[in-house]
Amino acid sequence: MALRLFQRERRSLFGEILDWMLTPLLLLWPISLALTWLVAQNIAGKPFDRALEYNVQALAKLVVVKNNQVQFNLTAPAREILRADDTDLVYYQVMGTQGEHLSGEHDLPAPPDEDKPTNGEVRLREDVIQGEDVRVAYTWLKVDVKAAAPAPTKPAAPRGDKGNAAPEAAPSQMVLVQVAETLEKRKTLATEIVKGTMVPQFVTLPLAVLLVWLALVRGIKPLAQLEKRIRARKSDDMSPLDETAVPEEVAPLVSSINDLLSRLKVSLTTQKRFLADAAHQLKTPLAGLRMQADLAQRETDADELKKSLKHIGRASIRATHTVNQLLALARAETTGRSLAKQHIDLVHVVSEVMADSVPRALEKQIDLGYDGPNAGEQATQLEGNATLLKELVRNLLDNAINYTPEKGQVTLRLMTDRFSGVLVLLVEDSGPGILESERELVFQPFYRTLGTNVDGSGLGLAIVLEIAKQHGATITIEDAALAGHPQTPGTRVTVRFVGMDS
Repeated sequence: MALRLFQRERRSLFGEILDWMLTPLLLLWPISLALTWLVAQNIAGKPFDRALEYNVQALAKLVVVKNNQVQFNLTAPAREILRADDTDLVYYQVMGTQGEHLSGEHDLPAPPDEDKPTNGEVRLREDVIQGEDVRVAYTWLKVDVKAAAPAPTKPAAPRGDKGNAAPEAAPSQMVLVQVAETLEKRKTLATEIVKGTMVPQFVTLPLAVLLVWLALVRGIKPLAQLEKRIRARKSDDMSPLDETAVPEEVAPLVSSINDLLSRLKVSLTTQKRFLADAAHQLKTPLAGLRMQADLAQRETDADELKKSLKHIGRASIRATHTVNQLLALARAETTGRSLAKQHIDLVHVVSEVMADSVPRALEKQIDLGYDGPNAGEQATQLEGNATLLKELVRNLLDNAINYTPEKGQVTLRLMTDRFSGVLVLLVEDSGPGILESERELVFQPFYRTLGTNVDGSGLGLAIVLEIAKQHGATITIEDAALAGHPQTPGTRVTVRFVGMDS
């Protein structure tokens, strides 16, 4: 139960696409609000900045010079109008050419030192007064004021003494006018702008999510329809799916499914034919067993009873051989790919099979010979499955012994091609040979050459071919005129391990 809690749920294509589409949308929404707030503050400040500039220019016009003195005349009604603001506090300040205070607030901060005075240019800055953030508009006015003449008894001041600076110096002739305003109206306007932007987004965002969801439902609908079409099929329906009824992106998937269906159809057809042939091959010896058993039950003569039992024994041997061949072919077809391969010496495999085949060869007085290197003498090693390779060699020798007449000859040769370095296995016999027109057919299961009168299942070479494919080998059949047997064409089966490292 605890393990189930940590198991990962099956991935949903619909949910994954929805996540990838909605996640950026939901992440960009707060970023959009932050950018909107910054833009709103900039937009909201512009009209108020223009008002401050207008106020500074209006106050600058009230600066006059009388009797060689700078004066600032602001009437009480004008001062009240300047400060008539229900939301923000407005401050102003006028400073004379010598830095003396002429009018307004004393504690209004001065412009930065690096800000060089320019006659009549209105500038803006952010500042703080009495603990509150303010927006300040300021300008300098150049006025014509002559400095008082120095006393004759007083010595000249050292160079650089500001107290006796030259009257024509620019700082001594500049009047500073400043107007400051708190930021409440600006913040209020910026907030209203953001609210006006956010409200539509609160409406459009769920609508966008809904539209994305509906679009995905519509986009994935063909997959659901394809799934229904596949589920509605019968188990034996291997016809290809219609590729024209699916989107372009799904067409490769449908094409792959059609290819799989085509291969399954071929595989099922082969299996059905194999089962039918196997049933037919088993039917004959089993029918013979039953008939001979019935005859044996009715026989009273001891000699006839022995004959019936002999026939029963031959039929049981034939049935057993057929079953063993069927099992060998099934093992070669299904388990050859999964069995672990190892580094083996083919000489050892051949030696074991030859030793097992000697009794049958002696029974038919067949000269069974081996021509090849001993173990470890040449490069006869390869990567393969020892069990399947033994089955390959055993079936080749069994076929050669079965189709070779008494006092014939069977030779197994093992060599390495001097040009290509490929390991080659040859099995030659002095039998009747195989017609060239039948050399491809003998590899089909249950196919047997007519006129040979040899008991067999027709599976030997089919097993050999399947095992050879598992080991990257090729098989060829040709005539083999063995010395001493010129009257028969003989058969030579050549297995070349071209796909293996020898």
